[in-house]
Amino acid sequence: MKLLPLPADGQTPVRVLTIAGTDSGGGAGIQADARTMAMCGVHACVAVAAVTVQNSVGVSGFHEIPPQIVADQVRSVVLDIGVGAAKTGMLASTAIIEAVAEVCREVGIGRDGVIPLVVDPVAASMHGDPLLHAEALDAVRHTLIPLATIVTPNLDEVRLITGITVTDQAEARRAAEALHAMGPRWAIVKGGHMRSSELSTDLLFDGENYYEFPAPRITTGNDHGGGDTLAAAIACALAHGYPVPEAVEFAKEWTRRCLAASYDLGAGHGPVSPLWRLSRS
Repeated sequence: MKLLPLPADGQTPVRVLTIAGTDSGGGAGIQADARTMAMCGVHACVAVAAVTVQNSVGVSGFHEIPPQIVADQVRSVVLDIGVGAAKTGMLASTAIIEAVAEVCREVGIGRDGVIPLVVDPVAASMHGDPLLHAEALDAVRHTLIPLATIVTPNLDEVRLITGITVTDQAEARRAAEALHAMGPRWAIVKGGHMRSSELSTDLLFDGENYYEFPAPRITTGNDHGGGDTLAAAIACALAHGYPVPEAVEFAKEWTRRCLAASYDLGAGHGPVSPLWRLSRS
């Protein structure tokens, strides 16, 4: 695997901004984003949109950050530090989504700006606990996804957003087309939750061409934070100037290795782990 370069001592790294919720258990959300960014040699900037009460078993509650404070975090970071890419995760509510979209357009983040945006449309935890108010799905469809350079839903999120239940590659193509019709430059339908398939195949679509990224399925219950990790790795590669298909290819292999290195944590699902990179430094 070709890894992203690590900066020399004292050299300012590439910067990536994550706009998402926290995970008090450290396995997903901003914590997963920051771990992957650090292991990719990237400086992680954060705009906290929500604080979850969460462990390996599930999410028992969350607190939304005031929308203006979320937007102010984004503006403060971009105007001073500058970023090469950004990603979203848990945004929780319509008001936060609208505030994030407005400030992203203001500072040049998104499909029509100079800073690429990876939208991970987080709607529920892997345990099925809601992380997005139900009425905010329309804001995801009509405000957030149209802003994306690339949108990266899992199959449960695909079903919620498009109404399409994906069980095979033909339905994955139909879902990718439906997602792309909402306005992003690229749409990816991830195959990790298609448990009946021996391969985990992610399907990328740009409105004309399909790209498939198959990988052997890794049998593990410790896959907490896998979606965050993939989206964060895509953002890191985009910040390094990778075209979208090459960024997805890098992120797919990165996430596969993180799954292979996952570990037990608590009584539930352990996290995927980018710490394998330490042995390659």
